[in-house]
Amino acid sequence: MQSYYMGIDVSKGYADFVIINNSKQPVEENFQLDDTFDGHCHLYEKLIDFFDTHPGCILYVAVESTGGYENNWFNSLRQFQSSVKLKVARLNPFAVNASSKASLRRINTDKISAQQIAEYLITHPEQVTYEHHDPLASLRKQWGFIKMLTKQKTQLLNQLESLLYTANPELIIYCKNNTPEWVLKLLIKYPTACCLAKANASYLACIPYITVDRATELINNAKRTIASSSDKITEQIIIATVKQILHLRKTISSQTKIMARSCIIPELNLLKTFTGMGDFSAIGLMLEIQCASRFSSVKRLSSFFGIHPVFKESGDGSSGFHMSKRGRKEPRQILFMVALSAIRSNPLIQGIYLDHIQKGMNKMAAVGVCMHKILRIIYGMLKHNMPFDPEIDKRNRLKMFKPKNHVRQDKNRRYQEYDLKAPVSRRQNLKRRERKQSHSDNITKTGSSSPVPFTG
Repeated sequence: MQSYYMGIDVSKGYADFVIINNSKQPVEENFQLDDTFDGHCHLYEKLIDFFDTHPGCILYVAVESTGGYENNWFNSLRQFQSSVKLKVARLNPFAVNASSKASLRRINTDKISAQQIAEYLITHPEQVTYEHHDPLASLRKQWGFIKMLTKQKTQLLNQLESLLYTANPELIIYCKNNTPEWVLKLLIKYPTACCLAKANASYLACIPYITVDRATELINNAKRTIASSSDKITEQIIIATVKQILHLRKTISSQTKIMARSCIIPELNLLKTFTGMGDFSAIGLMLEIQCASRFSSVKRLSSFFGIHPVFKESGDGSSGFHMSKRGRKEPRQILFMVALSAIRSNPLIQGIYLDHIQKGMNKMAAVGVCMHKILRIIYGMLKHNMPFDPEIDKRNRLKMFKPKNHVRQDKNRRYQEYDLKAPVSRRQNLKRRERKQSHSDNITKTGSSSPVPFTG
């Protein structure tokens, strides 16, 4: 069966198409269609004509993930699968870009980008996953909507803090870690320190979580304020900002509950057995992982999240292993919050964190170690369909760190031992001498060169 490959470079409102054969030669020259009803109809007619001209063939089609602009084309192509024999894939732009650099093309246009996408299907078929249906599409939209609302809320909270610094700075001390709701309700009635100084303590205590003692303290602080803004415009802006924050908090809460109720992912209950993970984090991780079978090993999963260690060396000679942080940052943000929660509530993760802190590791680096450990645990839970059990991890760690008496040999040097007379660099020579010394010590400790006791 003859195979052909179509690459689609999606832009806002239109897309470029090209079809090539196994030899990467164009079979159908580049053509451009608009992302409209007529454009999709023309694409369908073009595909019908192509299959009439090439009967019995199969067409592999791919689009890049472009933030949602590719969804209309992708969904239309999936619907076309009922009429023509084609397979559709969504590609990572980073991978396509890295592959296209090997072609050494100096010019990059939409036409060339479409051909590079098609060539990627031929060059790296093992990296391509052809999709038929995405059951998480609606859930992913709702997740994105909640993240957008959360971002807006954070922006408004930052704006509110800037306003309070000049209008009511004494309240900022209560907003160190988070802005409590009683502060927001207080600001609606008394937006500036000038207004708060005139308030009645008993009336102020009617707001939830404000006792009479706290109300008295707030009023006294307001009377000794250093605030420089007390005009009507500032009051109006603070009130409007606070109302928007409260509205967003209510919307985010309701949308999160709707998402948790409508989520029917079977692995969700499995992930929630891990101490320190709630509904929101479990849904976010499943949207990123989708299915454990997508990753042949946990190393590939950690690379997908960008938390695998990489060796980095600077020009001044300082070096070490650091988190790679490759790929999108959102999966790492979810895992970071899960790690912080697990450090407080999960004894297993808490023990790992404290062990690394006692060894002198930086706190953020220790959190990164916990993130990597949690991801390994999650992968094992999903792969074996088993709830979280800390005893399994403890047994695995005992197997891993079981002492070995034999000398470990370098597989890469199985044909020749390290030669100290080789013309290597000074640093490499030092490493070879240290390796030889440690090798000799290891042999002595295992008894290989120890004298045989006399028994006669």
